[in-house]
Formats: sequence, C-alpha cells, structure tokens
Amino acid sequence: MEKTVKEAIIVKNVYKDFKLFYDKANTLKEKILFFKKSNKPDVLHILKDIDLVINKGETVALIGVNGSGKSTLLKLMTKIIYPNKGKIITNGKLTSLLELGAGFHPDFSGRENIYFNASIFGLTRKEIDARVPEIIKFSELEEFIDNPVRTYSSGMYMRLAFSVAINVDADILLIDEILAVGDQHFQDRCYEKMAELKTSGKTIVLVTHSMDAVNKFCDRAIWLYEGRVKMDGPSAEVTKEYLKICG
Repeated sequence: MEKTVKEAIIVKNVYKDFKLFYDKANTLKEKILFFKKSNKPDVLHILKDIDLVINKGETVALIGVNGSGKSTLLKLMTKIIYPNKGKIITNGKLTSLLELGAGFHPDFSGRENIYFNASIFGLTRKEIDARVPEIIKFSELEEFIDNPVRTYSSGMYMRLAFSVAINVDADILLIDEILAVGDQHFQDRCYEKMAELKTSGKTIVLVTHSMDAVNKFCDRAIWLYEGRVKMDGPSAEVTKEYLKICG
C-alpha cells in the first residue's frame, strides 16, 4: 500500500548566508581613506537554524520586519537559491510569484509570455491553449494582451503573473509581497481566488506585511526575527504578539 505524504514542505535546520563584497579602492585618495578596510567580504547571516514543516492544505503566512529573512526563505523553498547548510524538501508541483515580471521577456507580448511562463511550470502546448482564455480573462488585460510587456505597468505585470500562476494547477503556491502593487479591486479578486484554491486543498505560503490579510486568509503564521523562528502558531495568536512589539 502506497504511503500518503502529509508534508508539503519540510525545512530542516536551514542556514543561509550571503557575502557582501566592497568595491576595491582605485585612486590614491580612496586607498588612503579606506586603507583599514579588508578585501575580505562581509558575511550576512540571513537565516539561522530554521526548522519547520508545512503540511498539505495549510495556508501559512511568513511575517516579520524587513530583513528578517522571509523572502529568502521563500526563494529557498522554490530552489531559486540553496541553503549553506540544512535541506528543504517539497512534495508536489510548485508555482511561485516572487518578483514582478520574473520570467517575462519584455519585448514579447503578454500572450507570448503566457506560453513561455506556463511551459516553465510544465504545461504542454495543448494544456496552455486550453487555459489561455481564462488566464487573459482573469488578468483583465484583454485590451493589452498582444502588446509588449515592457509597456505594462507594475500592476499589469502582477495581474498577468498571478493569472498564469493560479492556472498551472500546482499543489503548492508561494507568493511574496507583490500583491501589494495591484489596485484594491484586483487584490480582492486575488484573495477570492486564493480562498478557492485553499478550499480545494492547495498549500499556500504567503509573505506579507498586512496583518489583516494574515488573520482573514491564513490558518497559521510563522514570525521570523533576525533570521530565526520567533513564534509559530495560529494566525490570531502570532499576529497579536507581533503587533505588540512591531506594531
């Protein structure tokens, strides 16, 4: 009998560092002013011993002040970057919205970029053909879909990227703060769609600074502080403690 996998994402003892390099002194004046500076790069310890499990069907928010490691953790989950130590395991097809326009070619039209992006997520040409009308309809870009995406505003980028991501039938959806660039009408539609995906059993991990969105939409919140998990639990409990300190 095949064993059912309960965990969607496993983060086990993960550490992530980044090296910060400085420009070398080129002039005599710079060499005199900065002679005490070492040529060795500074090491930024972004994540420190992160250990957590996100189960299938959970809707989880990653919260914390800027620089706490939220977006870095999300990128590690997508395998855009890799940990210096520890491991991350994902079970199921994954789609993400991490940076506006990532994967879009600016000189191609919105329609052409739908095909490029959807194929990256593993859809066949036939599957994309069937989904293109719904992607365009949800994005509300019918009038602009055959224009080069370099002519799009940041909100239009987000509409198209979100519309593609929710139509690739992934098991896990990872979303960074990019929903904040859309107008209120489209944000509401995005959350309505994510609520549908949540009801259908999809796993959703959301990075946001909106505690209202966390409490309305997420079952669980993980508070990152200085690269470590400070609190992990029901959204209402975690956001209450977070706002006491960071509100």
